[in-house]
Amino acid sequence: MDIAANLSNLLTVFTQPILLVYIGVGVFLGVYIGAIPGLSVTMAASLLISFTYSWDILPAMAAMIGIYVGGVYGGSRSAILLNIPGAPAAIATGLDGYPLAQKGLAGEVIGTTVMHSFIGGIIGTLFLLFGAPWLSKFAIKFGSFDYFLLAIMGMLLVGSMSKESTWRGLLSAAFGLLIGSIGLDTFTGHPRLTFGNTYLLNGVSYIVVMIGLFGMSEALVQMRDMDIVPVKQKLDHIIPRWKDVTKYIGLSIRCSLLGTFVGALPGTGGDIAALMAYDHAKRSTKNPETPFGEGAFEGVVAPEAANNAAIGGAMIPMLTLGIPGDAVTAIIIGAMYIHGLQPGPRLMTQSANIFWFMIGGMFVANLFLLLCGFTGIKLFAKIVEVPKYILVPLIIILSVLGAYCITNSITDVYWMLAFGVFGYFLKMYKFPIGPCILGVILSNLLESNYRRGMTMARNNLWKFFLRFFKSPITIFLLCLLIFMVVSQSAWYKNLKDKLAAKIRGAKK
Repeated sequence: MDIAANLSNLLTVFTQPILLVYIGVGVFLGVYIGAIPGLSVTMAASLLISFTYSWDILPAMAAMIGIYVGGVYGGSRSAILLNIPGAPAAIATGLDGYPLAQKGLAGEVIGTTVMHSFIGGIIGTLFLLFGAPWLSKFAIKFGSFDYFLLAIMGMLLVGSMSKESTWRGLLSAAFGLLIGSIGLDTFTGHPRLTFGNTYLLNGVSYIVVMIGLFGMSEALVQMRDMDIVPVKQKLDHIIPRWKDVTKYIGLSIRCSLLGTFVGALPGTGGDIAALMAYDHAKRSTKNPETPFGEGAFEGVVAPEAANNAAIGGAMIPMLTLGIPGDAVTAIIIGAMYIHGLQPGPRLMTQSANIFWFMIGGMFVANLFLLLCGFTGIKLFAKIVEVPKYILVPLIIILSVLGAYCITNSITDVYWMLAFGVFGYFLKMYKFPIGPCILGVILSNLLESNYRRGMTMARNNLWKFFLRFFKSPITIFLLCLLIFMVVSQSAWYKNLKDKLAAKIRGAKK
């Protein structure tokens, strides 16, 4: 198909105004559904698919794209205002977003997330437009050993998420790995850590753990200080000034590229991309105005740019290979099959008009995000100013509803309450919450790829080790992993300081 026809399909959304309505409504609903703890973008997309059976293919895909883009961004609002991430991709955002809201800057920080989410979304879509074939061929070369190394890199983010003590962060992450291993063994089907309880055979949802550790524990912590007067929010700089946008544009672009790449790897997604971007921001920002974890704007910009860029990345293997990049793209693949489409290499030859329409829809959805994202900020920011005797019960109600809505099971509510109490004690003894969630999220990626690798090496540890030197990608990732470990050592930091001193002396 020639360039003119591709361009025409790319702009289809503008020639049929009703499609703009579907995308706009989808983004709006995604933003506000994503802001409710427990009602994730995955749930919103799965509910939407049941309504689209009788729709034409273009309106169905337009609504799906809108929900996807809006929902990924929406999770940041509750993370910033209540310290309850609306989605796993917003965990990193809350690390600095919530302290900023406690300083009266909720409006400004939400406005910042909108702008850099838009930048990340556009960059991810540009890579989908121009680099889909190349990135898909590269992503498909990743094997079990490469994903295993990526999971190890993810676990090294514990250092970035631990403000005071790395060993406390490691213990918290280890507990997360333990939680992630509950349920049926994915290889043998043998129950693990279930203690004969049938409710544990499916494991514990990481969203339940997240709501308990962040939401319920926060309510319990705030119960101790009910007399503290809420901070008055400053709402005069909701739309970021141009100088503030350009100040972080370099970091935003780098994290968007990182998010696109991680998102293009099947099975990863925006949550891992956001955490890696946060770690990158912490490593690359030499002199932040505010320390990370205490309200650094860089700690908000990086994950928000990355998790929205990961949307475009996740669409790449879905559209070109028929392999879902994350949970939402798996649902979109299901919707495409329902409407008689075949995602993958045949899509570009047999239904090229759909391929180009979806890319055009992604651009339009990000433009709507820029509009919808700035709605309701003043109203949402007022949540922080609500007296605690009203706010604390509200957090508890949202936590209970969020946990129950995942599978409509009261068992999830019990688990959420248990993890809320556990999270309270973690906070009291200054154990970081983030590494525990990180362990739960990465447990399956780490274990499954390790066991696949050991199977390939016939359970020989030496052969398993040698496998790391058989692929250029694996060798590169191994070198990067070694560098990440060395860069955290006191020896490396002293060497870096000495070299910087020599360079300054030479310039003088």
